[in-house]
Amino acid sequence: MASLVVTGFAGVLFGLALAAPPGPMNAIIAEESVVRGWAAGFRAGLGAMLADVLFFVLALAGVVAVIDRYPAVRPALYLAGGCLMLYFAIGAVEEARAATSFTDGGRAATTGFRKTFVLSLTNPYQIGFWLTVGVGLLERGTLDVLAYAPAVGQLLEGVLVVQTGSPALLLGFFGGIVVWVVAYPAALAAAGRRVDAFAPAVAALSAVVLVGFGLLFLAMGTLRVV
Repeated sequence: MASLVVTGFAGVLFGLALAAPPGPMNAIIAEESVVRGWAAGFRAGLGAMLADVLFFVLALAGVVAVIDRYPAVRPALYLAGGCLMLYFAIGAVEEARAATSFTDGGRAATTGFRKTFVLSLTNPYQIGFWLTVGVGLLERGTLDVLAYAPAVGQLLEGVLVVQTGSPALLLGFFGGIVVWVVAYPAALAAAGRRVDAFAPAVAALSAVVLVGFGLLFLAMGTLRVV
């Protein structure tokens, strides 16, 4: 029983580690949360999570691994993802200009879901996760979680060893993502209610993040093609 709890907790940490880092998905979730409210931000988070569920099913079926067999696929994903991010950045700029305060709900409430879902499907980093770590989570065996920690990995070897391929690990993993897509929009929405100027500022920051990642993806896609 204790082993299952530890494994489930490790899964939650994995889910949070995948969902929490700054990036284009969290930029869109932030924009939706402060401009349209918690529900819109939550739906945007569900879009990214749905893509992970889809990748999980494809990895389980062995389909995701096919991407590695075709070298041209990844550059195409980088280019497609980069173009989408720049396109969505235009919308974020418009939001930054139009948003004068926090609003609960509002127009185009389903836009965030579509944005994050489509971006996730063309995100080579997300696909790369399911080709590497994700496949490792599915295969039966053991994983020394803290051994991979930067700088201190050797000191922490053997401290937290979990069973991979375990339902507890996978449930914890998606549970961690759920925690993030619920709590992150809630925190931003609460801040938006307190500070009206927070909404346009976050929308502007979202645009900057999307432009940065869009240009990065285009550059990486171009280099891989060349």
